[in-house]
Amino acid sequence: MFKPVNDDAIGFLEVDEDITLRRMVLRNAKAKGTVLFLHGFPETLYAWKDIASALTDDYEVHAFDWPGYGLSSRPATDRFSYAPRDYARVLDRYIAKSGIDTSKLTIYATDIGALPALLLAVEKPDVARTIVVGDFAPFNRPEFMYPSLQSLKAGPAMDQVRISLNSNRDEILANTFTRGLPKEAHFEIAREFKDDMVQGWTQGAMTAADAFSHYYAHFTRDQDYFESRLTRLETPVKVVWGEKDLYINKAMGAEFAERLCVELTVLPGIGHFPHLQNPGLAVDEVRAAFQRGEIT
Repeated sequence: MFKPVNDDAIGFLEVDEDITLRRMVLRNAKAKGTVLFLHGFPETLYAWKDIASALTDDYEVHAFDWPGYGLSSRPATDRFSYAPRDYARVLDRYIAKSGIDTSKLTIYATDIGALPALLLAVEKPDVARTIVVGDFAPFNRPEFMYPSLQSLKAGPAMDQVRISLNSNRDEILANTFTRGLPKEAHFEIAREFKDDMVQGWTQGAMTAADAFSHYYAHFTRDQDYFESRLTRLETPVKVVWGEKDLYINKAMGAEFAERLCVELTVLPGIGHFPHLQNPGLAVDEVRAAFQRGEIT
């Protein structure tokens, strides 16, 4: 199902004076459309390599490392706050700089990548033909979130959680992807992907955990901003959620889908990382998104 992705598909794109993104682009001269994948914590663009290879015969495929992850830039926080709204601006610039035809674009975003895509869509309804999102927190509902994520949002425990994340890199990369799943549902992460997360964990003075913590420091503000403007969201959205998601309970997905009056797909036996646990499901969702939208 999956073909190797050549190293020349991975390069760098400067989106502004402070930020250069490492990206993966699989070109197709006869593409039916374009897919842009947006990763979560603690991932890098390598999370999407197998899925990208499965789609490249029909589509042009893009993915990039968010600022603070992989080999993308990590500006000081006085120049870039790592907030969801800042990530939304990075996404907007990436799409423009890459020359992507948004009328034929599907965005597939998970975890920390989802809210920035939706924030951008609120301001630019034509940013994509379709947005597929899941396993994230669109609204400020801490009761649906894993305790350590609740602690990152506010209060005196924020710094303690950040320190803990930084001191437990190896445990996080070993266990985050299968935590909460029964043993028979555990899955392996590709060695290449794991090595890339290790390499990209620390660049300069900032770690991926630091970037994640900065994101969460502004998370409540940007969740509230998004919820207050939910009625302005006109871009078609599909919501997909892992039934066994330990980090963000599927009740969050149910509320979001109900508020939008859109379909919710709950994936039986799947945790917080559907695209890693069963990549074929992500491939199917992308193909279905193009079928729903009149792109053939």
